[in-house]
Formats: sequence, structure tokens, C-alpha cells
Amino acid sequence: MTQPIAALCAGASQGLVTGIAERLRSELGVHTTGRFGAVGAMKEAFIAGEACDVTILTDAMIRAMAADGQLRADTVMPLGSVRTGVAVPAGQPLPDVSTAEALAAVFARASSLWIPDTIKSTAGIHMRKVIDALGLANAMQPKLREFPNGATAMRAMADSGDPAAIGCTQVSEILFTPGVALVGPLPKVFELGTVYSAAVSARAPNAAMAQRVIALLASESSAALRRQCGFE
Repeated sequence: MTQPIAALCAGASQGLVTGIAERLRSELGVHTTGRFGAVGAMKEAFIAGEACDVTILTDAMIRAMAADGQLRADTVMPLGSVRTGVAVPAGQPLPDVSTAEALAAVFARASSLWIPDTIKSTAGIHMRKVIDALGLANAMQPKLREFPNGATAMRAMADSGDPAAIGCTQVSEILFTPGVALVGPLPKVFELGTVYSAAVSARAPNAAMAQRVIALLASESSAALRRQCGFE
């Protein structure tokens, strides 16, 4: 029988945590339970008292929570940086998004733009700023399809059957979702690389095992998986 480790994690880490699940079972005898979603929503769930042994959020959020005593500061471990990227439905041509002008043209041609929560998610907050900077706030408003997190947005885009759809979220969420294809990162002028870190909850009932889970996620033996999942 495996031991459950409760996790509240950024959606950007779902592919990594899912991908390492078998090693967690075979090497540590644990399995993860819990939720993935927008970092703001996961922090709210943590503060509300939802069960949590391990959390993976943006590094800035993790360190602020550790400073407040909500997380164990001695367990904070960076996992890598994830860029925000552009996606299209699988099988569609990959457009040029290498410059701001090219991205603006892609958005203008798109029938819909699928993004995560623009208040609570890292990528969603950033995409709202990008749309504004491109001068497309009014034009894109009727095209926006906003979801609680990037993985949900990408699944919905894949299921929409809309060949002219465009999606924007963390690269790791795009890579994790069947039915969508990564075009590439946002152009350099809008580039966003978000560092994600893991930490043990100050209220974790089995802090020692939770720390071993984090050590495996951040280990050199997991480096190839992290890269495969979009972490740099």
C-alpha cells in the first residue's frame, strides 16, 4: 500500500508530477493526491486549510509563504523556469510568432484565443498585459475564452474543433495536453520565464516524506523529465 502525499500545485507542474508518479510509487512508496490549478487559486486553497504536504508555486510566492511561516523555509527547492508559449490545435500549421508584429497578426486572424484566468494565473495575468501592449484589448475581447487554468484552457481548445483557434499559457501545460501543439514561446519583447519552486507545508503530517518527494522532483535523475515537461 502506498502512502498519500497531498499536493496543491501550479498547473504548470502537472506534467512533471504526473510523469514522476511511477518513481514516487516504486522508490518512495507514495502517491500524490490533491489539485493543480492557477497559482492564486492554489494559494487560496492552502490558506483555507485544504490538505497539503507539498506545494509547487511560483518561486516568489513560495518564498513569501515561507517567510510568513506557512511553508518550511528549509525545504524550498527550485524546479526550473517555464516560459509562456503559443499553441494551436494539433495538425494545424505553426504560425510565425517570433516578433510582436507577427504575434499581433496571428491574434488578429484567430477566431478565438484560449487563455487561463487573467487574475489568478501567472500566464493569464501576463497575456492580458501582452494583449494590451499590442493594442488589441478591444478587438480580442469577444475572442477571449478564459478558463480557471492553462491546462483546462488547452483541453477546451483541443475539444472545440476550431482550426483557427490560438492558445497561450505556460509551455509545460501545452506540452501536457493532447490535441494541441506548441508553436513556440512568446516573442522576446514579451518573453516570460517563471521560476517554480516546491516546499513542504508547515502543517504537513509527514514532513520528512514530503521533503523526499521534493528531493526526487528536483534531483539530477529527474532533469531529463523536467526538460521534457517544459522546465528549463
